[in-house]
Amino acid sequence: MKIFAISVVRNNVKPAKTIVDEKDLASFSYFQRSSIGEFMTFMSQTIAEKTQPGQRQSIEESNYVGHVYGRSEGVAGVVITDKEYPPRVAFSLLNKILDEFTTKYPNSALWSNPGQCPYPELKQYIVTYQDPKQGDTIMKVQRELDETKIILHKTIESVLERGEKMESLVERSDVLSSQSKMFYKTAKKQNACCVIC
Repeated sequence: MKIFAISVVRNNVKPAKTIVDEKDLASFSYFQRSSIGEFMTFMSQTIAEKTQPGQRQSIEESNYVGHVYGRSEGVAGVVITDKEYPPRVAFSLLNKILDEFTTKYPNSALWSNPGQCPYPELKQYIVTYQDPKQGDTIMKVQRELDETKIILHKTIESVLERGEKMESLVERSDVLSSQSKMFYKTAKKQNACCVIC
């Protein structure tokens, strides 16, 4: 599970223009990085341009999936990931990024020049959300629930084992009790025939 690129794209103009983006291409060889970076920019702009305001969609291309969310303000967010990355986490990240971006830069006139809208938080998001469990609170809670479930199963198993041991101890004590009653009766009979004067 990996995020390769996060982009904020102005999609109310044709062709769509990237306002700000951040890429993590360290997993590619040095000689491939520029062409893969260009491909991701092109993919981001293309899918953002074809996304209507309020629409969320995931487009698969080769080994990559582009998750895009178009906003009514004329801006779209794009996250390019591998196929294993959970879409819910990607859309949660997009929603967060676009909320912050439109709050920070509400004036769409600034979106015309890419250098006008620095957004350094993208670098932190691309690092934090590489592990979807760290970035998404629902996945964190799910992981904690899974861990708790495992612990509960182990506890229940040990209680059941103790219960079986208790049952065996109860059976042994019943047998011991009946044997001691028989011993008492036998001893009483034996002592009855012998009278000490």
